[in-house]
Amino acid sequence: MKDPTRVIAALLIGAAAGAALGLLLAPEKGETVREGIADYINDLIDAAKTKAQSTTSDLKEYGSNAYDKAKSKFSGAVNNVSDYKDSAVDAAKAEVNNAADDARNQYNGVKAKAKSTANDWNNSIQNS
Repeated sequence: MKDPTRVIAALLIGAAAGAALGLLLAPEKGETVREGIADYINDLIDAAKTKAQSTTSDLKEYGSNAYDKAKSKFSGAVNNVSDYKDSAVDAAKAEVNNAADDARNQYNGVKAKAKSTANDWNNSIQNS
């Protein structure tokens, strides 16, 4: 499949060549032929300008859309990373709190056992 721009350019060049040959072979005065050729060339230039402006506009729109898509994907990735970070921080806090609770419980258990042992020794000393 051919590029549409190349097809349009080939059609314009073919039309220009055909028109130029037709004007050159027409039974008119040289001045009239030259004016016709000048008008035709001016029309071609105007058509080329219009096509260039249209293509520029299309490229700007395509670039803007591509930028918006990339920005959206990047923002989504940033949000996902932020959510993952928050989850990791919450999980780490929960683990720290669990470890602190376990340490506190073990400390209280050891403290109670030491107090019980001290009371047992105190009672055995007083009873002897």
